[in-house]
Amino acid sequence: MKFPFAQQLAPSSANERARSWRWLVPVLLVLLFLAVLIWLPWQAREMEATERQEQLIADTLWVEQTLRFELARSEEALAGLGADLVARPPSPEALQARFRQMFNNGHELVRIIWYGPDGKAIASHGLDLPAVLPAPTRLAADVAGATKRGRYSEAYGATEATPGLLDYYLPLYAGGKPAGSLVATYSLQVLLDETVPWWFAQDNALTLLDRDDRAVARRAAGGPGRGVYTHRRELDLPGALVVLSTDSVKRAPKLLPNLLVGSVIVLALGLVLSLGSLWRHISRTLAAERALRQQMAFRTAMENSLITGLRARDLEGRVTYVNRAFCEIVGLPPEELVGKKPPMPYWAPEVMAEYEERFAGVLSGNITPQFETVFQRPDGVRVPVLVYEAPLVDADGRQTGWMSSVQDITDRKRAEELNRQQQEKLETSARLATMGEMSSMLAHELNQPLAAISSYTAGALNVLERTGKSGEPVNSGMLRHALEQARQQAQRAGQIIRSVHEFVKKREPRREPVTIHSVVEGVRALVELQARQAAVTLRVELPPRLPPVLADRVMLEQVLLNLTRNAIEAMVDTSLEQRVLRIAAALDAGMVSVSVIDRGHGIPEEVAAGLFSPFFSTKAEGMGMGLSICRTAIEFHGGTLSHAPNPDGGTIFSFALPAQAASGALG
Repeated sequence: MKFPFAQQLAPSSANERARSWRWLVPVLLVLLFLAVLIWLPWQAREMEATERQEQLIADTLWVEQTLRFELARSEEALAGLGADLVARPPSPEALQARFRQMFNNGHELVRIIWYGPDGKAIASHGLDLPAVLPAPTRLAADVAGATKRGRYSEAYGATEATPGLLDYYLPLYAGGKPAGSLVATYSLQVLLDETVPWWFAQDNALTLLDRDDRAVARRAAGGPGRGVYTHRRELDLPGALVVLSTDSVKRAPKLLPNLLVGSVIVLALGLVLSLGSLWRHISRTLAAERALRQQMAFRTAMENSLITGLRARDLEGRVTYVNRAFCEIVGLPPEELVGKKPPMPYWAPEVMAEYEERFAGVLSGNITPQFETVFQRPDGVRVPVLVYEAPLVDADGRQTGWMSSVQDITDRKRAEELNRQQQEKLETSARLATMGEMSSMLAHELNQPLAAISSYTAGALNVLERTGKSGEPVNSGMLRHALEQARQQAQRAGQIIRSVHEFVKKREPRREPVTIHSVVEGVRALVELQARQAAVTLRVELPPRLPPVLADRVMLEQVLLNLTRNAIEAMVDTSLEQRVLRIAAALDAGMVSVSVIDRGHGIPEEVAAGLFSPFFSTKAEGMGMGLSICRTAIEFHGGTLSHAPNPDGGTIFSFALPAQAASGALG
């Protein structure tokens, strides 16, 4: 059975459905287009916000590295100054010039203080000397003394009106013994003002925060930050927690307004706005890329201008980066180094075992922070280098490898060798000069045994001649006595000649265990010779048992002979009954001290200040090198040379040397 109504209705319903779909598709397209119009600006805003945040993070990291590089450069300068102060302290004028040069190189440096081993300030430059070091600095000093490394203090002194300060405490050591310290004070505000580029400060407000998030320095050339794009980065300072906080002055990008005003306006302007937004985004991206390329070019130029070689390695020891200075040191291009794993082509054969041992330490995560070694260039030339190793971490704090800085120390080694040779020549010249001054006394001293030998031998010949003529038997006892006396006088003359020969001959320094008794006995004949010539009584007061010291015997004999000669000359105007020269020794706190005590005219206060300076002399004919050479020789053995007034009148010169551990003390 058919239903006409249904047949008529069916086509009508199908047409309605078709018309509905024809309207629905444009509506869906419009809705999709509107959704795209809304989504695109929102997405562009999110991308721009992400880009700004990432750019801010990258710039913050760059600023943090710049601040740390500036402080590291100052640390190296302080380390070099400390080494010079320990090895050979300069004059006050030269030291102040050195201080001024460091202040000119880094304006953030506002004060330097040099403290002696006793904790008293020796010299300073910049701000006034504090009566007492701040508590953060004292805490840093305690940690630095325990670790024997430089240490930063926590920031201090920050108020609403004044920025904070930061101290760097560097302990000094001589022969493993504390030799004072250097304390450098930095102005964190000047560090920000001098180091952060103006263009970055225009776009961001920078703040340095201490451990308690208190501001210790600020720089906001473009106004306060808006709190939209911020980043915090800790400065990698040993001992101090200083956080660099950056807050961009830029606002968050806004969503395009009036997106729902009218479909006609939206549809008409939607494409234009989308294209404009896309063009703006592309322009900003290109500008950011140009800025990034400029920064990369700047950093590359900065790295290529360094004379310090840089080498990066991953956790497997594979070289991932080298700069131009490193390639010049090893004489190889980057393509022959990057990607290589040990053994490296610049390893010298004679230290291959040392390289392999250190590489094993790298693989196990244990490295030597600082060491000296030798690299070999392709032409066979050896290059002595000083290597510093440090962990290389990524932005998330994970270690990705090791960064090494390599310094070519060929010139330094050459200068050290030249200095050693010059010092040796100077010591030999001083010994020859000493013997020249003693030549008349030596001639007189040798004339006595030679005259005695002549007398005894002449007497023996007379006895033999007389008994031969008379026919009497020879008196063997008389002849034996005469010949024995002649033999003793010949031995005495030979001992004097041997002492002079051993003292003046040129030789390489040889450190070996020696006793103070043997050193005194080695020059005793020469000292007694000078003492008798000046009518001085010599008294040697040595304990029966003293441990040996590790030293060069001839150098110690030269020191002792110079000190005793000065003491004898100081008593020329003293009355005869008071012309007493004492040589005493003692053991105290692991140090063997030897004192030369005279009762002469003493040392005036204005003379004592330059007593150990080269070419300083109170004698008209003196060169002024004796005490300077003595001090250098004692410091070469890890000891100290000092002087003090004698309570009984005169002067006491003392030198102390580390005692050698032994199963039994030696006499």
